[in-house]
Amino acid sequence: MLNKKTLEKFRVAPGKKFRLKDIDPNWRGDGATKNLSNAELKISAQKELEENLQELAEQQAKLYAHDRWSVLIVLQAMDAAGKDGMVKHVTSGLNPQGCDVYSFKAPSAEELDHSYLWRIMRVSPARGKITIFNRSHYEEVLVVKVHPEYLKRQKLPEPLITKKIWEERYEDINNFERHLARNGTVILKFFLHVSKEEQKKRFLERLEDPEKHWKFSAQDLNERQYWSDYMRAYEEALAATSTKWAPWYVIPADNKAMARVLVSNILARAIDDLKLKFPVVTGEEKLALEEAHKRLQAE
Repeated sequence: MLNKKTLEKFRVAPGKKFRLKDIDPNWRGDGATKNLSNAELKISAQKELEENLQELAEQQAKLYAHDRWSVLIVLQAMDAAGKDGMVKHVTSGLNPQGCDVYSFKAPSAEELDHSYLWRIMRVSPARGKITIFNRSHYEEVLVVKVHPEYLKRQKLPEPLITKKIWEERYEDINNFERHLARNGTVILKFFLHVSKEEQKKRFLERLEDPEKHWKFSAQDLNERQYWSDYMRAYEEALAATSTKWAPWYVIPADNKAMARVLVSNILARAIDDLKLKFPVVTGEEKLALEEAHKRLQAE
């Protein structure tokens, strides 16, 4: 498992300026892994991922049995950064009974009749569970900020749409996440940082492979034209909303295997830090278990 010092360098420090250019999207690890070939690195990363998932499965069992804490994982990224694959691999070793995944598309008519946080609040994690948001409430300070015309669809009273709306939304998001944290939710937010060159490569793969055609959307290509605007929006949002109770991690995503290693490491450590143990039965419960054991043996 990667050490905490390595993981911390991907954490966005609260209250400080932040630039995405300071994080190499093609990070290949520290030490010996930097010199491995792509094939060797993939094998090495897969081995570590499997170890992390085993640790994570053990931690999830305690989380579920303890039934006090919950975990919320927020995934944000540009198109083709690997969000779906991240969900698939990180949850592969989890018990489905204790894990929920929600993907947020464009708001429905019903959702537009409520606050933008309404649909998020409805599916916030239950105690004992791990919940993953594939895109999230952050779309409201990312895609909507890049395309301010979307605000017109949200039925907001005109006087409320001011130049301060983004700062106000950052504040609302921070307060909402603090409320969750104060009620026992561990919040971990990951921005999968893919380079523009790698995104182009992945788009071309989708266009050239018939089995991947379904993954491609012309809208994804249109959004690529706003790359600089999105990078600026991400920098501003991450800097404004990375807090002690809900930190952002910028995960280098050009190498999918290493990205999965980083996320699984951070998640496993966060749950381990709760120092959870399986519940201890009371004396009365222990007597009831002994009686049940005797009855089964007597059959």
